Amino acid sequence: MVPDPAPIDPRGPRFNQAVLALGLAGGFLADRPVVVPVLAAVLALGAANPRWGPFLRLYAAAVRPRLGPPAHLEDPRPPRFSSTLGAVVLIAASVAFAAGAPGAGWALALVVAALAALAATTGVCIGCELYVLAARRRVEPRAG
Repeated sequence: MVPDPAPIDPRGPRFNQAVLALGLAGGFLADRPVVVPVLAAVLALGAANPRWGPFLRLYAAAVRPRLGPPAHLEDPRPPRFSSTLGAVVLIAASVAFAAGAPGAGWALALVVAALAALAATTGVCIGCELYVLAARRRVEPRAG
């Protein structure tokens, strides 16, 4: 059986979500679609390994040391799953831009921005909730 991963400070993913939401909103307002694939890569890196996520590293190095200890720790799997979903949607948005469909590209990117803003400001992470629902439905093989 695989051991559970070490719990994380939930403020790191929320910081990541806030920067993501602001970056996507800024890209939309400035009509700079290049922001979308860049932020897709940032999300994918952080989902693959939190040490590779630029905004997660920034939080760990510059923000967290200035804060007190977190009130609680959380399982890292739901936020990583949520980041993976966000990266997939942003990749789809990037494909839409490349295919000459900026309306579809921005629609997809702004859905990610809205969900990231929701998670950053309220702690309600829809991707995390989807992970929990999927984990509850998953059937594990029985030993012996």
